[in-house]
Amino acid sequence: MTGLLATNGQLHSDWSADYRLYSRRRIEAAELFTQIRRGAQQGLAPGEALTVAMDDSILRKSGRLIPGVGFRRDPLSPPFHVNFVRGMRFVQLSALVHQQDGFDRMIPIDFQPAPLPQRPSCQASLDQQQRYQAALAAANINCLGLERVLNLRRQLDQEPDPRHLRVVVDGRFTNAKLLKNLPPNTTLIGRIRRDAKLFLLPQSQALTGRKRLYGQAAPTPQELLSDPGVEFQTVQAQLGTRSCQFRVKVLGPLRALQAGGGQNLQLLVIAPLGYRLRKGSKLLYRQPAFLICTDPTLSLQALLQSYLWRWDIEVNFRDQKSLLGIGEAQVRNAHSVQSQPAVAVAAYGLLLLAAAQSNLRALSQPKWRPDSEPKRLSTASLVNLLRHELWNASITRSFGHFSSESSSDHNPKKPMPDLRSALFYAAA
Repeated sequence: MTGLLATNGQLHSDWSADYRLYSRRRIEAAELFTQIRRGAQQGLAPGEALTVAMDDSILRKSGRLIPGVGFRRDPLSPPFHVNFVRGMRFVQLSALVHQQDGFDRMIPIDFQPAPLPQRPSCQASLDQQQRYQAALAAANINCLGLERVLNLRRQLDQEPDPRHLRVVVDGRFTNAKLLKNLPPNTTLIGRIRRDAKLFLLPQSQALTGRKRLYGQAAPTPQELLSDPGVEFQTVQAQLGTRSCQFRVKVLGPLRALQAGGGQNLQLLVIAPLGYRLRKGSKLLYRQPAFLICTDPTLSLQALLQSYLWRWDIEVNFRDQKSLLGIGEAQVRNAHSVQSQPAVAVAAYGLLLLAAAQSNLRALSQPKWRPDSEPKRLSTASLVNLLRHELWNASITRSFGHFSSESSSDHNPKKPMPDLRSALFYAAA
């Protein structure tokens, strides 16, 4: 808010009306995200599925009286020592966009806080304890993730030509809550454990009794990876700015208990990819990845590429927290705590969408910096381009010559900034 007021030259005026913008719900972040999603779909080919990545994160807070803030598990803590931090949890959805420069990018299309209910005191009545347990179950992160997927599916179904939805998640959301309640015309790609229990389809049915839904036990993902009898297949996929070859193994159709007996799955095992920290150094390997897909007919290239695109939502989290300072606003109102970060994320999504729909080039680099291969413009480069445009637009006089006419007013006229540019600049 301070940056927005400073950009509009209102530092010495009353700020009350500006702060009521969030505290009284005068702006709908959901409408902004709907327009971002529609703009993202314009760059997709006819019949191409809308690829969406879903993940949760934490905005760290230090205040004890901020609504929705509590102790959360620190994802950066080592596995042998779990740490806790105070923060606010939220769920975000990012959609894939094909840029005009040939690169791909994930942009936010949904942002939903996921607060937990306040625990009652020890002297609370039995009725209060039961209401707390019901509210705690409803606030589960998997329930909220399913709700956001269903909401996105309803929005797509209201369009004249509904697109197929492809949701890519990590191991947190690959559970029975989402797998058993997926809406139609939706595919889920998720990461599973290396010792996950999978089953083959039943070969035959008994003449009497209940219908069999599961067959013999299938090899676990780790057993499939180390099985020398199953050969690796080579799949070409885009990893950032490089085209890499991955060695994969596939098995399907399969079934899992958490997905239900009526859902067929496809198992994809990705072998570790070798890399070097520097030229001539020792060849190192990353950890293998184990994926399942609710569409057994999906091609290996599309399945693998969709999973690789999911990493860009982690880039969104880094840019939102580090560069844009999402969650650093000192607000205490319950409406402001939820709407202010959502509007800031929506402004970030509009910036990425504008960059995807325009063939932009980065600002000229200094001569001492060596020329490198073309890369995707980062968020910092886009912010610099936006500031460059704002500063160029604010200069109304030319410095190529001097005016011959003298003026008694030596104070230059201050240009009025554009409201749209000021909004983007404050959000950046």
